[in-house]
Order: sequence, then structure tokens, then C-alpha cells
Amino acid sequence: MEQVFSYIIGLGAAVMMPILFTILGVCIGINFGKALKSGLLVGVGFVGLSVVTALLTSSLGEPLKKVTEIYGLELGIFDMGWPAAASVAYNTSVGAFIIPVCLGVNIIMLLTKTTKTVNIDLWNYWHFAFIGAVVYFATENIWWGFFSAIICYIITLIMADLTCKQFQSYYEKMDGISIPQPFCQGFVPFALVINKVLDMIPGFDKLNIDAEGMKRKFGIMGEPLFLGVVVGCGIGALACKNSQELVDGIPAILGLGIKMGAVMELIPRITSLFIEGLRPISDATRELIARKFKNSASLNIGMSPALVIGHPTTLVVSLLLIPVALFLSVVLPNNQFLPLASLAGMFYLFPAVLPITKGNVLKTFLIGLVSLIVGLYFVTDLAPFFTQAAQDVFVRTNDPAVQIPQGFQGGALDFASSIFSWLIFHAVYNFKIVGSSILVIVALAMAIYNRRRIIKEAKHIEE
Repeated sequence: MEQVFSYIIGLGAAVMMPILFTILGVCIGINFGKALKSGLLVGVGFVGLSVVTALLTSSLGEPLKKVTEIYGLELGIFDMGWPAAASVAYNTSVGAFIIPVCLGVNIIMLLTKTTKTVNIDLWNYWHFAFIGAVVYFATENIWWGFFSAIICYIITLIMADLTCKQFQSYYEKMDGISIPQPFCQGFVPFALVINKVLDMIPGFDKLNIDAEGMKRKFGIMGEPLFLGVVVGCGIGALACKNSQELVDGIPAILGLGIKMGAVMELIPRITSLFIEGLRPISDATRELIARKFKNSASLNIGMSPALVIGHPTTLVVSLLLIPVALFLSVVLPNNQFLPLASLAGMFYLFPAVLPITKGNVLKTFLIGLVSLIVGLYFVTDLAPFFTQAAQDVFVRTNDPAVQIPQGFQGGALDFASSIFSWLIFHAVYNFKIVGSSILVIVALAMAIYNRRRIIKEAKHIEE
């Protein structure tokens, strides 16, 4: 069974998701042709997103390496990126069974009315498998691994419920959709606290500039496309040792700028493919749920945050934070992680944050800044355990995605920088029974609160 699931997951999101969504579409009553088209569009969206993010990391990789050499930066944790984290997650006993286990938990929570999210974002179940796998290798106990994954899943589903109304009202064409991805939801606590503090500062509300406002005020200079070109050229210039190399490298610098501009322009176009492909599945799933579940009008379909990462504010803030993240990784004391491959995952920090900040660029940037600072330390702290898991997986699979260069530890900003993964890991690893009991109490309290809220909403709908 483990080998079967590992094989299916090994197909990758671009192949796995079309197959799963086609099967799902047929099972919920969509005709085969329409279900197949929906699945293929989702697959094409993943391919397009992979190509664009690969363009981002491959284009920035060499210039950023030169920057580290020029300025003598020595950081001992090698950025493996999300492919390595996903591979570690799914190539373990925890990862092999994570999808059926979590689907079972989801069904139980729906029946007990402790969630109203039906999580069909199957590919991103690797986030739950990741924390389970790291705990599994650190404790050498598979049951602690499954416990950690399940606790993370329960908390994430409840967070998706608590944030869905704001999410649906902020983004267009997202009615009935929630985002049960722990990386996104992990930054909501930061966003709520920082947003509240910023609102208390006199006059700060006058700095309410969204991405569309930037376009109107600054014209082309406020466009994500233009900002991408500027940031790309800036990084290319920093990779030059002297003025002569700067002059000689003008073609490469301009080329890097155009590539970064292309990333900013193409991502919104690619995300429209996800929306087009997932819409029939989402609508049919809601109709099926409405027939099978009493008082199910408020149930939501859990989807990938890839649906909304093309929002202008997400693009602008992510782009601005790329050089900031590099600067922070150098100046922060005791940090050992230099984000390179993980930069492509920067966009996923903000899908659940924007509804809280209402798209305010400055607020979103400050939240992203704090999240990155904390996240870098989280990655540094978890690196020894990530390395242990990655090395074990590489020995068994020879997967080059998880091969860590000699002399380095491994790390990834994707989910390893989330407060969910850090807190759950240390609660289980360091405190075992006591820490796990606290996690159970927190999850149970959240579930009870969510159940009361769901029942109250259902009664209000009936009235």
C-alpha cells in the first residue's frame, strides 16, 4: 500500500491532480469529458506555475550565489525548496497514508459539525505529511508522526472555516471556497496581531495604498511587471564585482529584469487556469454535499491557494520581500538559512493575509517582514531534523531533490517557516505526553468553538 501511494504521489502535481480531479468529477456526477477538461486545466495550471517558479529560482540562483561570494556570506543551511520538502513528506510511511487518513478525519469532522470545509486540495496534503515525517524521524515513532499530522490537519481545517468569510468577500469568484493549507493559515495569527497594532497608530490609516491604487498613482511604475524588472535589474547589478563587470554585464542584468517582470505578469494569467478548471468541480461538489448533508448550505470546498496568488498586492509585496529576505538572512544574528529555491514560495505567504489587511500594500509588507524574520529562525531551528529526514529518504530513494550538498544542512522556507510546524514539532518532540496533551486541548477547544459557531450560523440561515 505504501509503495502504491508513493508511486501515485511520485507522478507529481501536474499528473496526479488531473487524474484525481477527473475521477472526482465523474464520481460527483460530471460527465467524463467535462471532468477530464477540468482536470487537464488544473494540470496545465500546475505545469505553468512550475515553469514560472522554476524561471524565478533558476534566474536568481546564479546572481544570488555571486552576491554571497562577493560579500563573503557564509550560511550553513542549504535551501532545498518545496520539492525536497514534498519528497521528504510523501516518501515516508506517514506520507504514504496521509491522504486517506486525513480524508477520514475530514469526514468525521463534517459529521460532528466541527468543520464546514471539504478539503479536496489533495496535493497540498504534503504539508501535513511533512510535519508528520519530521516528527517521525526525530522521535523514531511513527505514531507521534501521525498524531502531529492529524493535529495540524484539524487546526488547519478550523482556521479555514474561521477565515473563509473574509476570504470569500475579498477575492472575486471565490464563493464557497476556503483555503485549508497550513502554510497560508500559519501566518493569520501574525496578520491579526500586527494589523490590529498598526490600526492603533494615529494616522496610519491614511497610508492605505493598495496595488490598484499604486497603478493609478504611479502609472506603469506601480505595475508588478515594472517592479519585477526593477528588482531583477537591481539584483543583477549587485552580482557585479566592480564597475567594469557592471558595464559588461548589462545584457545579463537587463535579461534578469525582463525574466522577473515575466514572472510577475504570467502568474496572474496562470492562476486563471486553476479557477477555470476547478470551478466545475467546486460547483458539482457543493451540489452533491447539499443533497447528502442536512443544513449544508454553508459548507465550503477547500482549494489550493494557487487560485489567488496572482492578486496584484501579493505579487508586489512578494517581489519587494525577495531582496529584503536576502538582506535579513545575512544580518539576523544566529540565522544560518539563505533562502534561494524557496523564494518561489513567497507568493503563498499572503492568500489568507490580504483579506485581513484589505490589500493594503504597506500593512501586508510589514506582516510579511515579521513573518520572514520569525520564519528564518524557525527554518534554522528545524534544519537538523529536516536534514535527518532528507538523508534517510535519499538513501532509500536516491531522489536528487532531497540530496543535500556535503558540508551543509538542509532547510526550506515552505511550511518549515510556519508557526504551525514549529509549535507542533517542539510540543511533541520536547514534551511528548505533556506537549501532546496541550495540543489535544487546543484542538478540542477550537473544534468545540467552531461547532457552536457552525450550529449558530445554520440556525440563522433557517430563520
